[in-house]
Amino acid sequence: MKHPKQSKRAPPHPSALAVPSYHRILVKHGLIEKTLSLPDAYNVFLKVGADSEVQKLRRNVEHGDKMKHVPALYLATAMALQGMTKQELEALKLRIEEKRV
Repeated sequence: MKHPKQSKRAPPHPSALAVPSYHRILVKHGLIEKTLSLPDAYNVFLKVGADSEVQKLRRNVEHGDKMKHVPALYLATAMALQGMTKQELEALKLRIEEKRV
């Protein structure tokens, strides 16, 4: 008698897929609240990506790794935010809020 194949993967946890990566990145770095809607969070993510400081840090990340596809841009932005200090993140948050008003 053969054993059933056990090569099937377990399905991913549903809560991990419920929120897009850009939302998790912004929440992790304290730039948005967890309850912010996805369209608003995406607009904030675009503003973060357009910020000159983030672009400068992201270029340093991208330079070593010729990133060409979209998920890599999320990763590069996350890495750029991770490299920022608390003061830089607070200044970024203030700049984003000024643009929002």
